[in-house]
Amino acid sequence: MVPILLVLLLVLILFGAGFAVKVLWWIAIAVLVIWLLGFLMRGTTGSGGRSRWYRW
Repeated sequence: MVPILLVLLLVLILFGAGFAVKVLWWIAIAVLVIWLLGFLMRGTTGSGGRSRWYRW
């Protein structure tokens, strides 16, 4: 009984980790797309130069 429970626990942990990694990849792709859109659609300043859309 204990080996079966350990195998089931291992399967649940691996499935949970795989799902979390997949979700993190989708979040990373979404952040990259938002960053690229912000980079491409930034406005110009009064002097004609490009302004930064972030505050770093």
